[in-house]
Amino acid sequence: MAFRVTTFCQGSVAIIGIDNPPVNALVSGLAESVALALEEAAEAEAITAVVVVCAGRTFVAGADIRELGETAAGRMGPITLSAAFNRIEACAKPVVMAIHGTALGGGLELAMSGHYRIALSSANVGQPEVNLGLIPGAGATQRLPRLCGIAKALELCVTGRTITAAEALEAGIIDRIVEKDLVDEAVAYAASLGEPRRTGSLPRPAADAAAVAAARNDAARRMRGQTAPPAAIEAIEASARLEFAEGLQEEKRLFEQCLHGPQAKALMHLFFAEREVGRIPGAAAEELPAIEKAAILGAGTMGRGIAMCFANAGIPVRLSDQTGAALDSAMAAIRDTYEAGVKKGRLSAADVETRMALISRSASLEGFDEAGIVVEAVYEDLEAKKRVFQQIDAVARPGAILATNTSTLDIDLIAGATGRPEWVCGFHFFSPAHIMKLLEIVRGRATSLEVMAAAMALGKRLRKTAVPAGNCPGFIGNRMFAPYREAAIRCVEQGASPWAVDEALTGWGMAMGPIRVGDLSGLDILREVRIAAGLAGTVEDRLIEAGRLGEKTGQGWYSHAAGRKAEPDSAVDELVRAYRNEMGIGQRAFTADEIVERCIQALRTEGGKILAEGMALRAADIDIVYVHGYGFPAWRGGPMFKQA
Repeated sequence: MAFRVTTFCQGSVAIIGIDNPPVNALVSGLAESVALALEEAAEAEAITAVVVVCAGRTFVAGADIRELGETAAGRMGPITLSAAFNRIEACAKPVVMAIHGTALGGGLELAMSGHYRIALSSANVGQPEVNLGLIPGAGATQRLPRLCGIAKALELCVTGRTITAAEALEAGIIDRIVEKDLVDEAVAYAASLGEPRRTGSLPRPAADAAAVAAARNDAARRMRGQTAPPAAIEAIEASARLEFAEGLQEEKRLFEQCLHGPQAKALMHLFFAEREVGRIPGAAAEELPAIEKAAILGAGTMGRGIAMCFANAGIPVRLSDQTGAALDSAMAAIRDTYEAGVKKGRLSAADVETRMALISRSASLEGFDEAGIVVEAVYEDLEAKKRVFQQIDAVARPGAILATNTSTLDIDLIAGATGRPEWVCGFHFFSPAHIMKLLEIVRGRATSLEVMAAAMALGKRLRKTAVPAGNCPGFIGNRMFAPYREAAIRCVEQGASPWAVDEALTGWGMAMGPIRVGDLSGLDILREVRIAAGLAGTVEDRLIEAGRLGEKTGQGWYSHAAGRKAEPDSAVDELVRAYRNEMGIGQRAFTADEIVERCIQALRTEGGKILAEGMALRAADIDIVYVHGYGFPAWRGGPMFKQA
């Protein structure tokens, strides 16, 4: 066994230590070992109480996800945490759980199986199992409501939100907060206690129909299509009508239903994919120094968003544009965005000033020679970008990464404008750049492995999910999006309404329908993506010719007279009908399932080509791109994920 469970005494208090680096995950046998150590300590007459602590930087951060996956696949036996926690709760002498770092998932369930909980003020607790398509399976749906009530338990288990120690104290989940000396304070607390207070023996929580109804409505709206949130609601609701042992059985039934269902398998697939995606075989980031300063050329929407990414990560950044007006506008927009964060409680006023101080401005390339990375963010035109890269090449210091923010253009042609193509790569940020998690890092033919590794490491510092991509038209995401959207438009040409196509795909789980995406992005812009992908013309060209470019013109596939709201437009029906007659396209009816099958299969087919060509390192990388960048439902695992 890799983990260690140790016992030593401090006066009359036994201290049981858990040590399973790096995050003290509850691997098989660990909870049972803790229960056994507790039972042995409780049998000693000299011991009056027990404290459970964890080594390293955190309390138990959760169950071991790999073992959950093995159990879901039938390669391991059933989960036994609940039985072990019941043994801990049954201890005859008071048990204090001492929490630092995070107590998440099974970690919080372990803490609640103790009789009392003390935590450092910096600690956080939560039940994030819903993010893996699961509900808590070791007592949380029954113990939490007894401690904090139905409403708070629903909030934690249904949304997966993590809360601070202060909030947990107020809710009744923990009993005491200390600023330092956690172990000594926990020992003193334990020594002062009398009889154990077993959470499972507390009265059933009061029923809260209003909180249950609100949770159901919220889950249906924000977590559409997911099975874990309704299961968590059902389990927590049961805590108000079932005795503790019966409630645990109901929790077990619902947990196993989720564990062996397709959504948990899909979400666990993504969990591991996110940890693998940053690895490039043969690359070593440590061969290049960490980037201490950045520079950005182009202060438009993307440039200012990218500048915020660097400032948010604490990296000084120089923002340059040819005109002072563009820089004035950019700096004002950045400040407005930050101050909006203050109003929403996400930032403090001090945070705003700290981040603004990290962003300097220049109407020239002054200071670019100090940057470890220069990001070009001018408009999407190959010749313009080549000219810009010649200018950057002339001033950037040796060893600086030169990155182009492009969504479709050939990295090799851009790199060819410099005398150091091995230092050039693509940084495809997704809009809005300071919010969207996905970052495609594109390797050109000459880009060195060391540069790719350093770029991926930088992506992590920027708090992005960075995915390496090969240099092909549209890279991974946009290359796949073009045939996906073409399949949707072909359904319209053959008889489906735009509205029906979008409803079919959003009903399946996509964040937005592909027709609606066109109006949001601009039909003229997506035509360029389609041309770059080598796809034939569609009826959408007729909309563009008619000046219907989407939201920016008030009309596209839909009418946008009421701002961003999309309404069906009979003029589009007439335009499509005329095109269909002109092209001799037969009309037919489509079911929602047929629309989904056509469009998603187009995604998978193109993804297969990308993988075969080596433009993506792994099928899972493609899944990450689509989940984080294109609104693909995470609970379906991504377009390339197939259930075993």
